[in-house]
Amino acid sequence: MLTSMTNMLAQDAFEFYPGTDASGLLLLCDHARNQLPPEYGSLGLAREQFERHIAYDIGARDLTLGLAKRFGAPALLTCHSRLLIDPNRGLDDPTLIMKLSDGAVVPGNAAVDEAERMARIAGYWRPYHDAITQTLDAMVARGVAPVIVSIHSFTPAWKGVSRPWHVGLLWDSDDRLVRPMLEALSAMPGLVVGDNEPYHGGLEGDTMNMHGSKRGIPHVLVEVRQDLLADGAGVGEWADRLAAAIGKAAIGGLAPGGL
Repeated sequence: MLTSMTNMLAQDAFEFYPGTDASGLLLLCDHARNQLPPEYGSLGLAREQFERHIAYDIGARDLTLGLAKRFGAPALLTCHSRLLIDPNRGLDDPTLIMKLSDGAVVPGNAAVDEAERMARIAGYWRPYHDAITQTLDAMVARGVAPVIVSIHSFTPAWKGVSRPWHVGLLWDSDDRLVRPMLEALSAMPGLVVGDNEPYHGGLEGDTMNMHGSKRGIPHVLVEVRQDLLADGAGVGEWADRLAAAIGKAAIGGLAPGGL
């Protein structure tokens, strides 16, 4: 049984859903919430901006927890808005702390100096990634070969252009988990499945690069279109679909049909 993370980690930086090693699966959600720590106020943004995709991945947290319950698997989810600092960016990425996001100027990020940048990294970025590392290390130490599934969501349209995909699987060079999932999802009636759409999975320093590619652990980043996760029924349908697809990938310690 995996229990809570060490108290040395900042518990307001992430949420840990404990599970067991039986499935071999670790679930991640980099953009789970749209809240900010009280000391940051609203970063100067109107509150309605926090209901947009610029603040979090709509529906991703509920979908991640739905999958965690179906597999009995551990999950790590962030507790702060990506507008504070983006956990799915490398430390040298210029979009780590966004000053302008999809047309919205972020006043509270305009004058972020190096001291504030380091404070956000230490308080919110690093604890999440340390928790991922510790969880994977613990699984490996117990003889479990882990796989990583990271859950995101994307907007139905971008810059006025509709996106046809219902779901996309993002990856870079390791397709061990991706290929059987693509096959399983593509066989489901009515789905348009993106292979490295609507984004490409090869982003140096992002979560999958750090914890999957660089460690040689099978991994995939799953993107589900946000309008399909608008309510509990939609989240449940997608949790079932993804659980079936993940369960077909008998990789490492991942047990097929492990629902």
